[in-house]
Amino acid sequence: MSERLCPRDEAEVVEAVRWAVSNGRTLDVAGSGSKASLGRHIQTDATLELKGLTGVTLYEPEELVLSAKAGTTVAEIEALVAASNQMLAFEPMDFGPLLGVAPGGGTLGGLIACNLAGPRRPSAGAARDHALGVRAVSGRAEAFKAGGRVVKNVTGYDLPRGLSGSYGTLAAFTELTIKVLPRPETVETLLVHGLDDAAASGVMSAAVGSYYDVSGAAHLPAEVAAQLAAQLAAIAGAGAAVTALRLEGVQPSIVHRRGKLEAMLRAHGTLSFLDADASRAFWQAVRDVEPFAFPVGGALDTAPAIWRVSVAPMTGPAVGAALREIGARCLYDWAGGLVWVEMPGTAPHTARVRAAVAAAGGGHATLIRASAAARAGEEVFQPLDPITGALIARMKSGFDPGRVLSPGRMYAGV
Repeated sequence: MSERLCPRDEAEVVEAVRWAVSNGRTLDVAGSGSKASLGRHIQTDATLELKGLTGVTLYEPEELVLSAKAGTTVAEIEALVAASNQMLAFEPMDFGPLLGVAPGGGTLGGLIACNLAGPRRPSAGAARDHALGVRAVSGRAEAFKAGGRVVKNVTGYDLPRGLSGSYGTLAAFTELTIKVLPRPETVETLLVHGLDDAAASGVMSAAVGSYYDVSGAAHLPAEVAAQLAAQLAAIAGAGAAVTALRLEGVQPSIVHRRGKLEAMLRAHGTLSFLDADASRAFWQAVRDVEPFAFPVGGALDTAPAIWRVSVAPMTGPAVGAALREIGARCLYDWAGGLVWVEMPGTAPHTARVRAAVAAAGGGHATLIRASAAARAGEEVFQPLDPITGALIARMKSGFDPGRVLSPGRMYAGV
């Protein structure tokens, strides 16, 4: 087992990285470790755990801005902003259920490092779109800061966005500033029952493209809907597919928009709706892909492989159809543009997935859950074209020339 380094402040992070650089050691950058099994499987000399850097350092609700140390949990931040009727609008998912880890442990640093976003992603943007400022330590053992506390504060490179989604391979975050937004007063969800994947894609596209401000559109085939938790028993026990359209805002507006959508979609199938409490439970289940959850503490080497596939929304059903031929199960989010795929066994069937994405016109497929052996031997992220690969290699060389920070986490040799 590799050594664990647990700094308590930014200065100690600098010292930890300087030690690694001076001694030719490698560091696996982590927060609480809740997403340690994401990305390629790597072996490093030590783990740099940032969970000791905790605490909200600034929160100004009237300015819609919050700063916190990188190890602060997302659950703590969401509870804090909810008390002021605000939210993280990009709706970050909790990977705990998928990865066999207790929910609620993810950190702000891990959230931005992995660029996480949930069902509101098409309308609200990704995590990187809400990152305003960052303090971090590069692989050169140099502390730096970029951005600030307002949206229009960037001169030169937008490092807060550029570092988002780098999985700790470029820098170790120590503090982040993010944008928060007002939370909708209430929410309802219109359900269309019994559609196949292709018909559901058409319904979701029409609803999202309408004037009725749909903030979430997801489709669960019958076998996936049946796996919903007890609080959604009415859906789980119906034995039919369900297509869900979320409406948020003030109640009179929701009632009006739901009526318009019902009139538009009534010919497509049986309709029903979820009230506010059931809606929140449903969209959390979609956000965290709970139908494909794995027991806490279970050995991921025995879990069915999971892919996250991002394609043009209308092509999602084609990807799903190609993979369901080998027994895969699919859950569609982002109006069909995000396809969560659970394979029938532990094998990831990488070639089959890549071929399905290519046949659908291209996109990105990321292996989210698989055995350590599979994650070491397969391309976990979408393979890079030569130009993009060269740019990423140059970024790695600029931030971390000694390949100290999470080397190979995203791509071999980078």
